[in-house]
Amino acid sequence: MVGKLAIGVDVGGTKILAGVVDADGRVHETAQRETPTASQEALLDALEEIVSELRSAEVGAVGFAVPARVDPTTGVALGAVNVPLHDVRLRDEMAARIGLPVGAANDATAAALAEHRCGAARGIDDVVLLTLGTGVGGGVVLAGEVYRGWAELGHMVIVEDGEPCNGICTGRGHVESYCSGRAVDRLAERLLGPGSSAQDLIDRRHPALDGVGKHLGTAIGSLVNIFGPELILVGGGFGTAAGELLLGPARAALAREALAPGGEVPVELAALGAEAGLVGAGLLGFEALEA
Repeated sequence: MVGKLAIGVDVGGTKILAGVVDADGRVHETAQRETPTASQEALLDALEEIVSELRSAEVGAVGFAVPARVDPTTGVALGAVNVPLHDVRLRDEMAARIGLPVGAANDATAAALAEHRCGAARGIDDVVLLTLGTGVGGGVVLAGEVYRGWAELGHMVIVEDGEPCNGICTGRGHVESYCSGRAVDRLAERLLGPGSSAQDLIDRRHPALDGVGKHLGTAIGSLVNIFGPELILVGGGFGTAAGELLLGPARAALAREALAPGGEVPVELAALGAEAGLVGAGLLGFEALEA
C-alpha cells in the first residue's frame, strides 16, 4: 500500500544518512554518502539520488532534515552555516524532483520530533535537545508540541568575543564554537598534533573534554532558565560518542548556572542516537502525506 512507508533524509555537514521509516519510527533499509559541499545544485542532486536508491512502491512521502533555517510555512531553506543551502524552496524543489509529498525542517527540530514521538522524550511535554555534530543544533518541545521555528540554539553566545564559529557564521563565542565536533577536532589538533580529532580525545578520556562539557552545561543553564524544561537531551554524532565525558561536567555547570530548581533538570543522552534526524525526517514525510 502506497503511504505505508516514508523515506527520511538527514543531511549533515559531512554525510547524508537516509532510511526507510515506518509510521512507528522504525528504520528499515538505509543508505549513506558524503555531503557534497561544492554547490547547492550538487547537494540537491545528491538528495534526489539517495531517495531514488531507497524508493519502493510502498513509499508515499519523503522528509528532509537539514542543518539550515527552514521557514515552516513555505518550506524555504533560508540559509545554512555548514552546507550550501541558501534561499531555496527546498520542499517544493524536492517534491518536483521526486514526485511525492515532501516535508522539510531543521535537522535538530526533526531529531526533537523523533525523540518526542519515539525516543527518550516520549510522554514529556517540555524538552530541549542539543545535537552535537559537525555543528550544534537545537530542538525544543513546549507544552507537548515541537517548536517549528529556527531554534538555532547552537548559535547562542556563551563567551563574548570568544572563538570564531564554524562555516559562514561570522559570530564568535557560540555554543558551536566550543561544543561541535568540528570545534573539538580543532582543539584536538592543538593538544595532540596535526591530524588528531575529537575521537582521539574521547579515546584517551582527555581532561580537555571537561572544558567542553562545562561550556555545554553553561549553555544548558541558560536554556533551562528560558524554557523551564523537564528534560535536556544531548545527541548528535560527537555528543553520543563522548557521552558522560561531556554530560558529567555539563551537569555540574548546569547546577551552578540555572535558577533553582532548574539545576536539577535531568541531562541525558538522546535515545535514538545517530538515527534521530533520519527518523524525524521520516515523520516529517508522514506529516506531508497527511496534509
